Amino acid sequence: MKILVSLARQRLTVCDDAGRALRSYPVSTAARGAGERNGSFCTPRGKHLIRAKIGAGQPLGAVFVARRPTGEIHSPELAAQHPGRDWMLTRILWLSGCEPGFNRLGEVDTMRRFIYIHGTPDTEPMGRPGSHGCLRMRNRDLIELFDLVPVYTPVEISEE
Repeated sequence: MKILVSLARQRLTVCDDAGRALRSYPVSTAARGAGERNGSFCTPRGKHLIRAKIGAGQPLGAVFVARRPTGEIHSPELAAQHPGRDWMLTRILWLSGCEPGFNRLGEVDTMRRFIYIHGTPDTEPMGRPGSHGCLRMRNRDLIELFDLVPVYTPVEISEE
Protein backbone atom coordinates (compact mmCIF):
# COMPACT_ATOMS: atom_id res chain seq x y z
CA MET A 1 0.00 0.00 0.00
CA LYS A 2 1.17 3.55 -0.73
CA ILE A 3 -0.15 7.09 -0.74
CA LEU A 4 0.33 9.43 -3.70
CA VAL A 5 -0.24 13.16 -3.26
CA SER A 6 -0.62 15.46 -6.27
CA LEU A 7 0.04 19.11 -5.47
CA ALA A 8 -1.31 20.18 -8.87
CA ARG A 9 -4.58 18.28 -8.40
CA GLN A 10 -4.75 18.78 -4.59
CA ARG A 11 -5.55 15.08 -4.28
CA LEU A 12 -4.38 12.24 -2.04
CA THR A 13 -4.78 8.75 -3.49
CA VAL A 14 -4.30 5.46 -1.64
CA CYS A 15 -3.02 2.68 -3.92
CA ASP A 16 -2.60 -1.04 -3.40
CA ASP A 17 0.72 -2.78 -4.05
CA ALA A 18 -0.18 -3.22 -7.73
CA GLY A 19 -0.71 0.55 -8.07
CA ARG A 20 -4.52 0.40 -8.27
CA ALA A 21 -6.31 3.32 -6.66
CA LEU A 22 -8.32 2.24 -3.62
CA ARG A 23 -9.44 5.65 -2.33
CA SER A 24 -8.98 9.26 -3.38
CA TYR A 25 -9.55 12.38 -1.30
CA PRO A 26 -9.34 16.13 -1.84
CA VAL A 27 -6.66 17.84 0.25
CA SER A 28 -5.33 21.33 0.86
CA THR A 29 -1.56 21.72 0.74
CA ALA A 30 0.62 24.77 1.38
CA ALA A 31 -0.55 28.18 0.24
CA ARG A 32 3.13 28.94 -0.48
CA GLY A 33 3.52 25.92 -2.76
CA ALA A 34 6.16 23.21 -2.75
CA GLY A 35 9.42 23.40 -0.84
CA GLU A 36 11.49 21.50 1.66
CA ARG A 37 13.35 24.18 3.66
CA ASN A 38 12.65 24.63 7.36
CA GLY A 39 10.58 27.77 7.96
CA SER A 40 9.34 27.95 4.36
CA PHE A 41 5.71 27.04 5.18
CA CYS A 42 5.78 24.96 1.98
CA THR A 43 4.70 21.35 1.42
CA PRO A 44 7.74 19.08 1.02
CA ARG A 45 8.02 16.96 -2.10
CA GLY A 46 9.44 13.50 -2.62
CA LYS A 47 9.38 10.19 -0.82
CA HIS A 48 8.13 10.09 2.75
CA LEU A 49 6.61 7.58 5.13
CA ILE A 50 4.06 7.77 7.89
CA ARG A 51 6.29 7.77 10.97
CA ALA A 52 3.53 8.01 13.59
CA LYS A 53 -0.25 7.80 13.82
CA ILE A 54 -1.66 10.03 16.55
CA GLY A 55 -5.20 10.31 17.88
CA ALA A 56 -6.72 6.85 17.53
CA GLY A 57 -10.07 6.79 19.30
CA GLN A 58 -10.39 10.57 19.58
CA PRO A 59 -13.78 12.01 18.62
CA LEU A 60 -14.48 13.72 15.31
CA GLY A 61 -13.23 17.31 15.58
CA ALA A 62 -10.90 16.66 18.54
CA VAL A 63 -8.43 19.55 18.81
CA PHE A 64 -4.68 18.83 18.94
CA VAL A 65 -1.90 21.16 20.06
CA ALA A 66 1.69 19.91 19.84
CA ARG A 67 0.30 16.48 18.86
CA ARG A 68 -1.70 16.19 22.08
CA PRO A 69 -5.50 16.27 22.34
CA THR A 70 -6.61 19.34 24.32
CA GLY A 71 -9.97 17.84 25.31
CA GLU A 72 -11.74 20.41 23.12
CA ILE A 73 -13.98 19.64 20.16
CA HIS A 74 -13.88 22.13 17.31
CA SER A 75 -17.01 24.25 16.96
CA PRO A 76 -17.88 27.64 15.47
CA GLU A 77 -17.87 29.08 19.00
CA LEU A 78 -14.39 27.72 19.76
CA ALA A 79 -13.14 29.00 16.39
CA ALA A 80 -14.49 32.47 17.20
CA GLN A 81 -12.51 32.45 20.48
CA HIS A 82 -9.28 31.65 18.58
CA PRO A 83 -9.29 33.53 15.26
CA GLY A 84 -6.37 32.76 13.00
CA ARG A 85 -5.49 29.48 14.73
CA ASP A 86 -4.15 26.73 12.47
CA TRP A 87 -6.49 23.95 13.58
CA MET A 88 -5.23 20.38 13.75
CA LEU A 89 -8.24 18.17 14.23
CA THR A 90 -9.37 14.55 14.63
CA ARG A 91 -6.15 12.60 13.76
CA ILE A 92 -2.51 13.23 12.81
CA LEU A 93 -0.33 11.21 10.44
CA TRP A 94 3.22 12.50 11.02
CA LEU A 95 5.41 12.34 7.92
CA SER A 96 9.14 11.64 7.77
CA GLY A 97 11.25 12.28 4.68
CA CYS A 98 13.20 9.40 3.14
CA GLU A 99 15.67 11.34 0.95
CA PRO A 100 18.72 12.66 2.86
CA GLY A 101 19.60 16.20 1.78
CA PHE A 102 16.25 16.68 0.02
CA ASN A 103 13.54 16.09 2.64
CA ARG A 104 15.47 14.43 5.45
CA LEU A 105 18.09 15.74 7.89
CA GLY A 106 19.48 19.25 8.28
CA GLU A 107 17.42 22.23 7.16
CA VAL A 108 15.08 20.12 5.01
CA ASP A 109 13.87 17.51 7.49
CA THR A 110 10.14 16.88 7.03
CA MET A 111 9.69 15.30 10.45
CA ARG A 112 11.49 18.10 12.29
CA ARG A 113 9.32 20.55 10.35
CA PHE A 114 6.27 18.84 11.90
CA ILE A 115 4.63 18.10 8.56
CA TYR A 116 1.42 16.14 9.06
CA ILE A 117 -1.64 14.88 7.30
CA HIS A 118 -4.32 16.22 9.66
CA GLY A 119 -7.96 17.17 9.90
CA THR A 120 -9.24 20.71 9.50
CA PRO A 121 -12.51 22.58 10.08
CA ASP A 122 -15.26 21.90 7.55
CA THR A 123 -15.23 25.63 6.74
CA GLU A 124 -11.73 25.33 5.22
CA PRO A 125 -11.76 24.72 1.46
CA MET A 126 -10.38 21.50 0.01
CA GLY A 127 -8.96 21.09 -3.47
CA ARG A 128 -6.88 24.26 -3.34
CA PRO A 129 -3.71 25.29 -1.50
CA GLY A 130 -4.25 26.94 1.87
CA SER A 131 -2.20 25.24 4.60
CA HIS A 132 1.04 26.27 6.32
CA GLY A 133 2.84 23.24 4.85
CA CYS A 134 0.83 20.27 6.07
CA LEU A 135 -1.74 18.29 4.12
CA ARG A 136 -5.20 19.16 5.40
CA MET A 137 -8.11 16.76 4.96
CA ARG A 138 -11.79 16.60 5.80
CA ASN A 139 -12.14 14.97 9.21
CA ARG A 140 -14.29 12.04 8.08
CA ASP A 141 -11.92 11.34 5.18
CA LEU A 142 -8.98 11.44 7.57
CA ILE A 143 -10.55 8.91 9.93
CA GLU A 144 -11.07 6.56 6.97
CA LEU A 145 -7.46 7.04 5.83
CA PHE A 146 -6.10 6.68 9.37
CA ASP A 147 -7.89 3.35 9.81
CA LEU A 148 -6.79 2.12 6.36
CA VAL A 149 -3.03 2.73 6.40
CA PRO A 150 -0.41 1.39 8.82
CA VAL A 151 2.62 3.18 10.21
CA TYR A 152 5.50 3.21 7.67
CA THR A 153 3.14 3.45 4.69
CA PRO A 154 5.09 5.18 1.89
CA VAL A 155 3.86 8.64 0.89
CA GLU A 156 5.02 10.26 -2.35
CA ILE A 157 4.31 13.98 -2.77
CA SER A 158 4.72 15.29 -6.32
CA GLU A 159 3.99 18.52 -8.15
CA GLU A 160 2.12 16.62 -10.91
